[in-house]
Amino acid sequence: MTQPSTSVPTTHSVAIAGACGRMGRTLIEAVLASGDCRLSGALDVAASPGLGQDAAAFLGQPAGVAITADLAQGLLGAQVLIDFTRPEGTLAHLRACRAQGTALVIGTTGFTDAQKAEIQDAARDIAIVMAPNMSVGVNVTLKLLQLAAKAMPVGYDIEIVETHHRHKIDAPSGTALKMGEVVAEAMGRDLKECAVYAREGVTGERDPSTIGFQSLRGGDVVGDHTVLFAGTGERIEITHKATSRMNYAIGSLRAVRFLAGRKNGLYSMFDVLGLND
Repeated sequence: MTQPSTSVPTTHSVAIAGACGRMGRTLIEAVLASGDCRLSGALDVAASPGLGQDAAAFLGQPAGVAITADLAQGLLGAQVLIDFTRPEGTLAHLRACRAQGTALVIGTTGFTDAQKAEIQDAARDIAIVMAPNMSVGVNVTLKLLQLAAKAMPVGYDIEIVETHHRHKIDAPSGTALKMGEVVAEAMGRDLKECAVYAREGVTGERDPSTIGFQSLRGGDVVGDHTVLFAGTGERIEITHKATSRMNYAIGSLRAVRFLAGRKNGLYSMFDVLGLND
C-alpha cells in the first residue's frame, strides 16, 4: 500500500516594502491569501502613520506582523522582499538585502542607468527578479509585441499610449518604456535614438523610424497600455488593461516562487514565465 506523503509544503517567507501604500496593501492581501507564502515583515518610511500597527489591520484579520521603518527588523526571517516603492527607497532596500542575503522582487520603475547598474552589481550576490510590470498578462503582451514587431519591421508607424491614475509620478510608465524597448529591439532599432515623447506645434511629417509615446493621467485608472501599429489600409492595436492591482501581486508571488533556491542573478518576468524561448 502506498503510504501518504508526510512532506511539508514549501513556505516562502516574504517581507513587503511600502506596506501602507496601495500596492503594499494589495501585496499583503495576496500573501495572506496564498497557500504557500507567509508574511514575515512589513516596511514603510519613518514618517508613515501606520508604523507599529499590524500590517493586515486594514483587512480585519491581523497577521501578527507590525509595520516598521527598521530595515533589519523588517527583513528578519525574510527569504524575499517585494518592493514596489520609489527608486531611492528601493536602492536602500537593495543594499540591506545584499548585506543580509535576502532575495528581492523589484516592481519599482523610474530607475536611472546608474541605478540599474547598481542593481545589476548586487545580483552578483543575491537573486533578483526585476520587471517594470509584474503582471502575467502584461508580460504575455510583451511577447505578442515582440512577435508583431518582427513580422512588421517596415511600413507601420508605432505609437504607444498609456493611461494611469492621477497619483503616478513618472511618465511614460515603466511598462510603456518596456513595450517600446521590446518593439525597438525586435526591429533592430535603439529606443534611445528613435523615441519621441512629445509633439507640439508644426512638427512636420512623421518620421517612420520613430516610436511615439503619449501619457495620460487621471482618476483612479490602474493602468491601460496600447501599442498601435498603423500601416497603409490597416491598423493593429495590442492592448492590456488592468482593473486591479491584484494582478501585479499575483505575478510578484510567481516571482517569489521562481527565486526559491536561487543564490544570485538578475532575472526578468520572461524568465519567471518561461517566455524567453
